[in-house]
Amino acid sequence: MKNATAKRPRTLAGTSPVDAARTQTLAQYEAALRLLQEGKFEKAHAAFSQMLAAAPPDLAERIRMYINACLQQQAGKASAAKFATPEERYDYAVSLLNEGLYDDARAQLKQIVSANAQADYAFYGLAVLASMTGDSQTCLEQLTEAIRLSPQNRIQARADSDFQDMADDPRFTELLYPEI
Repeated sequence: MKNATAKRPRTLAGTSPVDAARTQTLAQYEAALRLLQEGKFEKAHAAFSQMLAAAPPDLAERIRMYINACLQQQAGKASAAKFATPEERYDYAVSLLNEGLYDDARAQLKQIVSANAQADYAFYGLAVLASMTGDSQTCLEQLTEAIRLSPQNRIQARADSDFQDMADDPRFTELLYPEI
């Protein structure tokens, strides 16, 4: 019986054109991230912007988030930043969280909640932040509110590795699996 999977075309170098293009895109992405981490926001912005049009869908959203982070850094202090939508502010907060700037991320997420008490995603972000900083009580409170506003957050939290530090807490298990 022959293998039913189609083989990719090979180049002289032995890799498929798709693999080579993806490898090149990932190398550009990593170079742009290094620029961002080094505080070279203008160069990082240019690099991310150049990549965006040809980026595969799985990277495009992250590239947009980093472009926004570059713009915010270029504009100056985050508290004075202008965001077109709450989702842009959330993306910026997530980038701050990923950089370990927890207080700044918390401030951005709280601004979203202040403007819209129904923003379940912001409560979810605050729960993740609390989990990552070891504040289990706040994590449970914020996640409870996120789930109350959108029960789908319960399912998302079950698979979210950002809550790994909460896994041994029986209150967390009870919140995520009330049917047990």
